[in-house]
Amino acid sequence: MAHLAIFPILLPLIVGILLLMLARLPITVQRWVAAACVLLQIGAAVALLAAVSGGDVLVYRLGDWPAPWGIVLVADRLAAWMVLITTLLALPAVVFASGGVDAQDRHFHVLFQMQLFGLAGAFLTGDLFNLFVFFEILLIASYGLALHGGGAARTRAGLHYVVMNLAGSTVFLFAAGLLYAALGSLNLADLATKASKLTPDQLGLARAGGLLLLLVFGLKAALLPLHLWLPRAYAGTSAPVAALFAIMTKVGIYAILRTHTLLFGNAAGELAQLFDPWLLPLALATIVIGTLGAMAAGNLTKLAAYLVLVSVGTLLTGISVGTQGIAAALYYLPHSTFTAALLFLLADAIKRRRPESGNRFATGADLPRHALWGALFFAAAVAAAGLPPLSGFVGKFLILRATPDQPWVWAVILLGALMSVIALARAGSQLFLAATTATLPLQMPDAPVASGAPQTAMQMPVATFSDARELLSIGSLLGLILALTVAAGPAVDFANATALQLANPAFYISAVLTGKP
Repeated sequence: MAHLAIFPILLPLIVGILLLMLARLPITVQRWVAAACVLLQIGAAVALLAAVSGGDVLVYRLGDWPAPWGIVLVADRLAAWMVLITTLLALPAVVFASGGVDAQDRHFHVLFQMQLFGLAGAFLTGDLFNLFVFFEILLIASYGLALHGGGAARTRAGLHYVVMNLAGSTVFLFAAGLLYAALGSLNLADLATKASKLTPDQLGLARAGGLLLLLVFGLKAALLPLHLWLPRAYAGTSAPVAALFAIMTKVGIYAILRTHTLLFGNAAGELAQLFDPWLLPLALATIVIGTLGAMAAGNLTKLAAYLVLVSVGTLLTGISVGTQGIAAALYYLPHSTFTAALLFLLADAIKRRRPESGNRFATGADLPRHALWGALFFAAAVAAAGLPPLSGFVGKFLILRATPDQPWVWAVILLGALMSVIALARAGSQLFLAATTATLPLQMPDAPVASGAPQTAMQMPVATFSDARELLSIGSLLGLILALTVAAGPAVDFANATALQLANPAFYISAVLTGKP
């Protein structure tokens, strides 16, 4: 049973190597191999979640070396939940990319699989140094994906992203070094047992290392004031890459949650609740800056990027207010991930159909089938704003219910939701309402055009994209959001069980250090 913990890591690694060997074969072959691999990963993630849903903690020891000396992979409810969300997100992203984006470079699918390899490893590793290693793997792959397709604007945004994350990686090494100097270990379970036994001369090093970890993970999560890289990087890259990047900030959030409950939980002695003075104020400030950015966004991609910041702040607000808030955040996390990906894919689909104005908020009549795309945008906007009846409303309601005596939290989350509604309504009215009232060209799209005559907006081809691929990808993300809504009861129960497991890390520690599930 413990072998299930390594399958989500091995599958993308093996397929990534295979795709590298097949790089000179037709792109269609690579697409089928990549899609089949993601389907296998979804199956492995479902099996892993089923194995740990009862509360077991699976530990896989590489080389059969005992902890804390060897490398261990650890699968509990939280890790399995994150792996499943990642694989479910990857499928619509890779299908959307198969419409033509992946043809811009023969190594797109290799980098995509390496990204999944790094993400799965970051969620399943039980060692702080190997968390750094998997961070670097997923970041190196993300550098290539962010720059995929080239262009000056994309290169500038990608360079900013690369520099910021390289600086974060350097700080991560300093943090790991300080914790090793103070505690003599980098195994997370071993660190948790030693945190409460620190001598006064070790306490300063350990506290400094812990706060540096918060700095690094806050950068990965795009927590204010370390958020500046995200809007340009996400808005500047291709749509399927931005959709996959919707899970990237969640890696930082996962790392904050894991260390906040395991290393610096209630049993950590002088290090207990080390993140508390910083986490809630910065989370609320991130919501504010994200909503202000959304209000000022000039196109749909930028709007989606700033709404990612709003979701980051909302999730960290839940994590900072205790076990009930963590449960609410764990339910809201897949919703915010799928919704952000949906907005990025939808923005690109609209951009390709508006050759004159793209996805900029400009009035015009250059959007064929505006009723279909308007309906899809309306559903995405309801999800992004957290309006009923979709799962975003349930998640935000649960977070507010976890903070009954904190009016500032209520004020920021509710005002942020209101401003998000205004920003999305403005976007929808300028993108779609104008298209229904403006005068459309009289000539039908399939009418012949004289040689040398300019094409009207209605006659412009929709690039080389397949409507079926786009609608399948967008529809599948909407389906996941709807499924999370319909299955809110079981999903919330699972989130509550996961939060209780995190609040009682003794089971995690015992499983890792004794080898018993």
